[in-house]
Amino acid sequence: MKRFPLHLLTVLAMTSGLVSVHPVRAQAATPGVQEFDPRAFPGQVVDDVVVPVPSEVFSVLDKLGEPNWQQEIRNVELPKTVDRTKLALQFGMIVAEGFVAVQAEDKESVKEIGKDVIDLATALGLIKSVRPHAQAILDAADKKDWSSIRREFDLTQKTVRDTMEQMKDADLSQCVSMGGWLRGTSSVTSVVVKNFSADSAELLNQPMLVEHFINSIDKMGTRVREHAMVSDIARGLKDIMAEMEGAVDGFTKDSVRDIGKVCDTLLKGIQAAK
Repeated sequence: MKRFPLHLLTVLAMTSGLVSVHPVRAQAATPGVQEFDPRAFPGQVVDDVVVPVPSEVFSVLDKLGEPNWQQEIRNVELPKTVDRTKLALQFGMIVAEGFVAVQAEDKESVKEIGKDVIDLATALGLIKSVRPHAQAILDAADKKDWSSIRREFDLTQKTVRDTMEQMKDADLSQCVSMGGWLRGTSSVTSVVVKNFSADSAELLNQPMLVEHFINSIDKMGTRVREHAMVSDIARGLKDIMAEMEGAVDGFTKDSVRDIGKVCDTLLKGIQAAK
């Protein structure tokens, strides 16, 4: 299967703070999918990895046929919990939801998500670090300043990950990235299935990123690694990896749908009360 540099799922994970996965250069461009030059792609370089700005993430999908982003927004219900592992997963998920709402330019959804960010940061004991970003999101939403909101969502997640790592909570920092990646991947599969083409499906070809998450879980401390939700995610990631490795001649619409179902099932678990 052909590999393309800076695929959308890599970008989504990178904007969630995951910068340790190196993109694979394309062997050849497939008609209909633009081959990006990492050196020309807007973003920062961290450890030789190009970390694109969030606005560029969604421009990739927009080139595939003008997705209806309003249809991709989900009404997320977050149960009260003191489970920090679940809270970290929920935080990543809700920030990814924020990017979708911004792409849809849905002011009210962005404001609701901004409030969820405050609630989750408070529950995680990180509100002091996150409050300036969250307030900036709410203020920018009133002005419909979408570029500022994208920037603040990105900074919010980075701040949480950095703060967790400073507090020696690197495992929870990884959970933030996984929660964001699952929601982002779910959104991508939904868009691709609705307007399927082999080129757009190729955006899902990111086994190296899935492998990174699987390996990260294996290295986690016992408390987080054996958490019921993290164990479910580990199994789900292996199912997704099997789909990717099995798509030797490219993804089918069914295989894309199957990856989306795995992500959706895991996201429901992250939102479940128990």
